[in-house]
Amino acid sequence: MDRTAPLATIAASLRRERERLGVSLGELARRAGLAKSTLSQLEGGSGNPSVETLWALAVALDVPFARLVDPPAAPVQVVRAGEAPRLLSDHAPFTSTLLAACPPGARRDLHVVTGEPGTAKQAHAHIPGATEHFLVTAGRWRTGPEGGEVELGAGDYARFPGDRPHTYAALEPGSAAVLVMEYV
Repeated sequence: MDRTAPLATIAASLRRERERLGVSLGELARRAGLAKSTLSQLEGGSGNPSVETLWALAVALDVPFARLVDPPAAPVQVVRAGEAPRLLSDHAPFTSTLLAACPPGARRDLHVVTGEPGTAKQAHAHIPGATEHFLVTAGRWRTGPEGGEVELGAGDYARFPGDRPHTYAALEPGSAAVLVMEYV
Protein backbone atom coordinates (compact mmCIF):
# COMPACT_ATOMS: atom_id res chain seq x y z
CA MET A 1 0.00 0.00 0.00
CA ASP A 2 1.32 3.46 -0.90
CA ARG A 3 1.63 5.40 2.37
CA THR A 4 2.57 8.69 0.65
CA ALA A 5 -0.95 9.55 -0.51
CA PRO A 6 -2.54 9.33 2.97
CA LEU A 7 0.37 11.28 4.50
CA ALA A 8 0.03 14.02 1.87
CA THR A 9 -3.72 14.23 2.52
CA ILE A 10 -3.15 14.38 6.29
CA ALA A 11 -0.45 17.05 5.89
CA ALA A 12 -2.63 19.29 3.71
CA SER A 13 -5.68 18.78 5.94
CA LEU A 14 -3.80 19.60 9.15
CA ARG A 15 -2.34 22.77 7.66
CA ARG A 16 -5.73 23.84 6.20
CA GLU A 17 -7.64 23.25 9.46
CA ARG A 18 -4.94 24.82 11.66
CA GLU A 19 -4.89 27.93 9.47
CA ARG A 20 -8.71 28.03 9.48
CA LEU A 21 -8.56 28.24 13.29
CA GLY A 22 -5.75 30.80 13.14
CA VAL A 23 -3.49 28.94 15.59
CA SER A 24 0.23 28.31 15.50
CA LEU A 25 1.82 24.89 15.23
CA GLY A 26 2.87 25.16 18.87
CA GLU A 27 -0.63 26.07 20.05
CA LEU A 28 -2.28 23.21 18.15
CA ALA A 29 0.34 20.77 19.46
CA ARG A 30 -0.37 21.98 23.01
CA ARG A 31 -4.15 21.59 22.58
CA ALA A 32 -3.73 18.06 21.18
CA GLY A 33 -1.15 17.02 23.80
CA LEU A 34 1.54 16.40 21.17
CA ALA A 35 5.11 17.50 20.69
CA LYS A 36 5.44 20.45 18.32
CA SER A 37 8.05 18.45 16.36
CA THR A 38 5.51 15.63 15.82
CA LEU A 39 2.94 18.05 14.44
CA SER A 40 5.59 19.71 12.28
CA GLN A 41 6.53 16.32 10.80
CA LEU A 42 2.89 15.51 10.09
CA GLU A 43 2.28 18.86 8.39
CA GLY A 44 5.45 18.20 6.39
CA GLY A 45 4.04 14.90 5.13
CA SER A 46 6.31 12.62 7.11
CA GLY A 47 5.90 10.55 10.25
CA ASN A 48 3.58 7.66 10.94
CA PRO A 49 0.54 8.99 12.82
CA SER A 50 -1.47 6.58 14.93
CA VAL A 51 -5.24 6.68 15.09
CA GLU A 52 -4.92 8.18 18.62
CA THR A 53 -2.74 11.05 17.34
CA LEU A 54 -5.17 11.87 14.55
CA TRP A 55 -8.21 11.72 16.89
CA ALA A 56 -6.43 14.07 19.33
CA LEU A 57 -5.78 16.51 16.49
CA ALA A 58 -9.36 16.28 15.22
CA VAL A 59 -10.69 17.09 18.71
CA ALA A 60 -8.22 19.96 19.13
CA LEU A 61 -9.26 21.32 15.71
CA ASP A 62 -12.99 20.71 16.47
CA VAL A 63 -13.49 18.81 13.21
CA PRO A 64 -14.66 15.31 12.34
CA PHE A 65 -11.80 12.79 12.20
CA ALA A 66 -12.40 12.16 8.50
CA ARG A 67 -11.65 15.77 7.59
CA LEU A 68 -8.00 14.99 8.36
CA VAL A 69 -7.60 11.71 6.48
CA ASP A 70 -10.04 11.62 3.56
CA PRO A 71 -8.90 13.04 0.20
CA PRO A 72 -11.45 14.93 -1.92
CA ALA A 73 -13.73 12.36 -3.58
CA ALA A 74 -14.85 11.88 -7.16
CA PRO A 75 -18.63 11.84 -7.85
CA VAL A 76 -18.65 8.02 -7.78
CA GLN A 77 -16.30 6.48 -5.28
CA VAL A 78 -15.54 2.79 -4.93
CA VAL A 79 -13.37 1.51 -2.10
CA ARG A 80 -12.15 -2.01 -2.80
CA ALA A 81 -11.57 -4.31 0.16
CA GLY A 82 -8.02 -3.87 1.42
CA GLU A 83 -7.27 -0.74 -0.66
CA ALA A 84 -8.15 2.03 1.81
CA PRO A 85 -5.46 3.11 4.27
CA ARG A 86 -5.76 1.36 7.63
CA LEU A 87 -4.87 3.29 10.76
CA LEU A 88 -3.46 1.21 13.58
CA SER A 89 -3.89 1.78 17.30
CA ASP A 90 -0.74 2.22 19.39
CA HIS A 91 -2.28 0.50 22.40
CA ALA A 92 -4.70 -2.21 21.25
CA PRO A 93 -5.18 -4.76 18.45
CA PHE A 94 -7.55 -2.35 16.66
CA THR A 95 -7.62 -0.81 13.17
CA SER A 96 -9.83 1.83 11.59
CA THR A 97 -10.42 2.30 7.87
CA LEU A 98 -12.27 5.41 6.80
CA LEU A 99 -14.62 4.55 3.94
CA ALA A 100 -16.51 7.83 3.55
CA ALA A 101 -16.13 11.25 5.09
CA CYS A 102 -18.97 13.67 5.47
CA PRO A 103 -19.26 16.17 2.66
CA PRO A 104 -19.57 19.88 3.48
CA GLY A 105 -22.85 20.48 5.29
CA ALA A 106 -23.18 16.87 6.48
CA ARG A 107 -21.70 15.64 9.71
CA ARG A 108 -21.04 11.90 9.57
CA ASP A 109 -18.13 9.60 8.74
CA LEU A 110 -18.20 5.89 7.88
CA HIS A 111 -15.47 3.52 9.11
CA VAL A 112 -14.79 -0.20 9.12
CA VAL A 113 -13.02 -1.30 12.30
CA THR A 114 -11.34 -4.59 13.09
CA GLY A 115 -10.07 -5.99 16.34
CA GLU A 116 -8.53 -8.99 18.00
CA PRO A 117 -8.93 -10.10 21.62
CA GLY A 118 -6.47 -8.39 23.94
CA THR A 119 -6.14 -4.88 25.26
CA ALA A 120 -9.26 -2.75 24.81
CA LYS A 121 -8.99 0.35 22.61
CA GLN A 122 -9.55 3.31 24.91
CA ALA A 123 -11.02 6.23 22.96
CA HIS A 124 -11.00 9.80 24.22
CA ALA A 125 -14.11 11.93 23.94
CA HIS A 126 -14.70 13.30 20.44
CA ILE A 127 -16.07 16.75 19.66
CA PRO A 128 -19.19 17.79 21.63
CA GLY A 129 -22.41 16.23 20.40
CA ALA A 130 -20.72 13.31 18.62
CA THR A 131 -22.74 10.08 18.51
CA GLU A 132 -21.37 6.68 17.52
CA HIS A 133 -23.34 4.02 15.68
CA PHE A 134 -21.67 0.60 15.92
CA LEU A 135 -22.87 -2.37 13.81
CA VAL A 136 -21.04 -5.66 14.35
CA THR A 137 -20.38 -7.54 11.11
CA ALA A 138 -18.23 -10.38 12.51
CA GLY A 139 -17.25 -11.75 15.91
CA ARG A 140 -18.18 -10.15 19.22
CA TRP A 141 -17.36 -6.76 20.75
CA ARG A 142 -17.73 -4.95 24.07
CA THR A 143 -18.15 -1.24 23.38
CA GLY A 144 -19.73 1.93 24.69
CA PRO A 145 -19.06 4.81 27.06
CA GLU A 146 -17.07 4.09 30.20
CA GLY A 147 -19.41 2.45 32.70
CA GLY A 148 -22.05 1.77 30.03
CA GLU A 149 -20.33 -0.79 27.81
CA VAL A 150 -22.46 -3.48 26.14
CA GLU A 151 -21.64 -6.82 24.53
CA LEU A 152 -22.61 -7.20 20.88
CA GLY A 153 -22.54 -10.10 18.42
CA ALA A 154 -22.72 -10.25 14.63
CA GLY A 155 -25.72 -8.26 13.43
CA ASP A 156 -26.12 -6.34 16.72
CA TYR A 157 -26.17 -2.54 16.73
CA ALA A 158 -25.50 0.02 19.47
CA ARG A 159 -25.71 3.82 19.55
CA PHE A 160 -23.88 5.77 22.24
CA PRO A 161 -22.44 9.22 22.99
CA GLY A 162 -19.03 9.62 21.35
CA ASP A 163 -18.30 12.82 23.26
CA ARG A 164 -17.48 10.81 26.39
CA PRO A 165 -14.52 8.46 26.90
CA HIS A 166 -15.42 5.03 25.50
CA THR A 167 -13.91 1.66 24.62
CA TYR A 168 -13.84 -0.95 21.90
CA ALA A 169 -12.81 -4.50 22.85
CA ALA A 170 -12.90 -7.41 20.42
CA LEU A 171 -13.97 -10.57 22.24
CA GLU A 172 -13.34 -13.05 19.40
CA PRO A 173 -10.61 -13.34 16.75
CA GLY A 174 -11.52 -11.67 13.46
CA SER A 175 -14.04 -9.24 14.96
CA ALA A 176 -15.19 -6.45 12.64
CA ALA A 177 -17.78 -3.67 12.67
CA VAL A 178 -19.09 -0.70 10.77
CA LEU A 179 -18.76 2.53 12.76
CA VAL A 180 -20.69 5.65 11.79
CA MET A 181 -19.56 8.83 13.55
CA GLU A 182 -22.34 11.41 13.61
CA TYR A 183 -21.61 15.03 14.49
CA VAL A 184 -24.06 17.82 15.33
